[in-house]
Amino acid sequence: MDFSEEQIERYSRQIILPEIGGKGQKKLLNSKVLIIGAGGLGSPSSMYLAAAGVGKIGIADSDVVDLSNLQRQILHKTENINRKKVDSALDTLKGINPDIEVVPLNIRIDSKNIIDIIDEYDVVVDGSDNFPTKFLINDACVMKKKPLSIAGILRFMGQILTVVPGKSACYRCVFEKPPEPGSIPSCREAGVIGAVGGLVGMIQATEVIKMLLGIGKLIDGIMIVETIGMTLRKIKIHPNKSCPVCGENPTITALEDYELVCERRED
Repeated sequence: MDFSEEQIERYSRQIILPEIGGKGQKKLLNSKVLIIGAGGLGSPSSMYLAAAGVGKIGIADSDVVDLSNLQRQILHKTENINRKKVDSALDTLKGINPDIEVVPLNIRIDSKNIIDIIDEYDVVVDGSDNFPTKFLINDACVMKKKPLSIAGILRFMGQILTVVPGKSACYRCVFEKPPEPGSIPSCREAGVIGAVGGLVGMIQATEVIKMLLGIGKLIDGIMIVETIGMTLRKIKIHPNKSCPVCGENPTITALEDYELVCERRED
């Protein structure tokens, strides 16, 4: 694959990086990333991955744009209210970079469709807004050995976990099962600063680029961003040998859908 003159100019600031170069840029253009959730996390992560030249980006979301989304979901504009989020996302991402393929998936991810969907992609980005979906994404990615960036935001805080099946801890190594209904407030109840979603989503995009290129050091454990005091810390997490999905003797060998009763609006 040869670069066009427009591509050389578009990606010049990346190509000159010794860690990327022309070879790395070609790898990005041949890469496929699935983003689940076109909200507060999926917006910045998808926009930066599109700008970086990831060749195929799938966006999965079954929701429509609501006025309350616009404070943090920067993929969407006021004129997109009541429009499908994936269609709004398609227009924004193609507007940033017409060089790439964007696949809108206007569906709710569940145990029946997730394996077939993630099969087509190299890396998965979790931008979902509830715990049941996060556990489902984690389990499916571990079973299919798909690298995953999983994150959440609430109030002034965000958390990011990078999962490389077979090498790192997974989501269930840290949280064995979804929390009890009502035990954690939603963003609708507790609030969230939109810029936190931007910050966390950009970290996710950076992790994905490193995973695709095989460069740098990935987050080893959980990274916690707390912006009210502007602190950044990491909690090192080792793979749990007793983890029910990635441990030595896994007890979870089939996917299941948890009820969406413990919802936490993170996007």
